[in-house]
Amino acid sequence: MDDVQVEAPGGFVPQIALTFGARDGAAVAVDRANPLPTRAVTAAAASVPLAGSSAESGSIGPFVPDLARAIVVTLSGEWSGSVTVLRSSDNGATRHPLTFIDGSPKGTWSGNVNAAIGEESVAGATYYLQFARTAGTLTYRVEQ
Repeated sequence: MDDVQVEAPGGFVPQIALTFGARDGAAVAVDRANPLPTRAVTAAAASVPLAGSSAESGSIGPFVPDLARAIVVTLSGEWSGSVTVLRSSDNGATRHPLTFIDGSPKGTWSGNVNAAIGEESVAGATYYLQFARTAGTLTYRVEQ
């Protein structure tokens, strides 16, 4: 265990030991080698999925994500064309396509897909699908 420094004005440090173990078993001290046996508990996402079908070109959205959760896009159906995910941080006034760090496109598809596109860390950011249809009906779902 790490040494605790005694400093003025107290002149002492109360000795406290956290332990855990099975009922009626030996206690195990909590330290770096034996951290508390905990697990993260996550509630269901509160965001409302963006879901539907479209047989017309245009913009679909917005999807307002919860922060720090994966955003999943699912595209299905018999359709032709392209779908691009757009992100906005100003209530949809400007929308930008997603890109990788080198600037190449991310989140643009011309076929059915079920993909996590990332996580959001900016409060108020919104997502849209830009659908450029040439034939058929697109079924879409954006969710967490």
